[in-house]
Amino acid sequence: MQMKHTRGYAVLAILVATAVWSGCSPKKVEPMKTVAIEDGTIDPAEWGKVYPLQYKLWRQTGEPTPAGKSKYKKGYDVGEDRRDKLDEYPFLALLYNGWGFGSEYREPRGHFFMVQDQLEVDPGRVKAGGSCLTCKTPYAPILEKQMGKAYFSTPYKEVLAKLPKDQQTLGVACIDCHDNRGMALKISRGFTLGKALKKIGADEEKLTAQEKRTLVCAQCHVSYMITKDKEMHSTDVVFPWQGSKVGNISIENIIAEIKSSPANLEWTQSVTGFKLGFIRHPEYELFSNNSPHWANGVSCADCHMPTVTRDGQKVSDHRIMSPLKNDLIACAACHTETSQVLRDKIFAIQDQTMIVYLKAGYATATDAKLFEIANKVEASGKKIDKALYAQAREQYEQAFYRLIFIGAENSNGFHNPTETMRVLNDAAKYAASADSQLRKLLAQAGEKVPEKIDLELSKYTNNRGVNKIMFRPEHEIKSPEVK
Repeated sequence: MQMKHTRGYAVLAILVATAVWSGCSPKKVEPMKTVAIEDGTIDPAEWGKVYPLQYKLWRQTGEPTPAGKSKYKKGYDVGEDRRDKLDEYPFLALLYNGWGFGSEYREPRGHFFMVQDQLEVDPGRVKAGGSCLTCKTPYAPILEKQMGKAYFSTPYKEVLAKLPKDQQTLGVACIDCHDNRGMALKISRGFTLGKALKKIGADEEKLTAQEKRTLVCAQCHVSYMITKDKEMHSTDVVFPWQGSKVGNISIENIIAEIKSSPANLEWTQSVTGFKLGFIRHPEYELFSNNSPHWANGVSCADCHMPTVTRDGQKVSDHRIMSPLKNDLIACAACHTETSQVLRDKIFAIQDQTMIVYLKAGYATATDAKLFEIANKVEASGKKIDKALYAQAREQYEQAFYRLIFIGAENSNGFHNPTETMRVLNDAAKYAASADSQLRKLLAQAGEKVPEKIDLELSKYTNNRGVNKIMFRPEHEIKSPEVK
């Protein structure tokens, strides 16, 4: 009974939290006097000579975030170790075994470190070449324009070497979001987000300033596919938005787009032998799918770049971080509750997400091991039901993509609680269906399968990548569910 009561409280907290989001649009910073920056100026230090307050705040993205504010995101907090998702969620080490994400999947630091984090992570993470720089360097639009298709496939460090030496580790900068002449927000990634907006019927020329306060973030905080040719060389960076529309980029359409072409299958999963696609940090997709904040016209900048006063001047906070780590000051623009009450509601939503995410994750990992068993049975000469195998694979892939959609999204469900639970519950259902079909298939082949499958997690969590990274059990995230 205690467990049911806890679940009920979490669900109630979600309903209460969503109920108070209606009828508010945060106040914006008053228009400021702008000064044109010389065309072609990328170095943010030059912009900082004109806009010193914003520049100083942007520089602070290179500093550790306050400790003890977030329950599930501690990766760059003061005094904390950098977290690796493969330690936090060991089943991911099994599911991602076979490529870079299965070797090292560290929580990123602030925007200041976007390129530096790539240089320090396992080299398998940047095997896709110049494509990997698309969201990381403000030089990406220039590189793509100069190099054409070669930009995507040229080795990562060769592309990086084309940049001015003193700016090769420069992360996202002023020019990524602002027009240099009047500081208006702009979309600089026409070759990625620009193309994707056309897919969902959005006219870039008619975007409002408030819409751009979200879309400049959606240049990077989205999922994307690095498409491949037959030799597995990168050919493009594509957002899987075909078939969707503004306000409803559904997981169903994302999966359909990934599965629509072999070019979208970027890697081979070691445990199953399946070629698969991937889903990266889909913050925009989840948030914009009719979430409470989205429905009330709230933008990414409203929450992650609230108005602050510096030297007597009101400016947008360019030290972009989670509102949790900023004492929820952005929330005060609309919410009347105390920061502690709001924090408790956020944690209730995230706890409920974590309970279902972990269950779906281990169920999907179990499916992968059942496929491994089935593959070995077939290799031994026994016949298996090919049709049943294909059905199980389809169910497994549906579970896998839904699981990683929520796992890669960085709010732990908060950006859209209702959609998060729908996606995760569907993932669990698909995983259960695949499990049933695989057990039936193996029984028909005369194979005895234990009720509980040994995931052999130490085989995947230890000695990872070129640095032979070992599992850090103290970083594992356990279910908050009351036993």
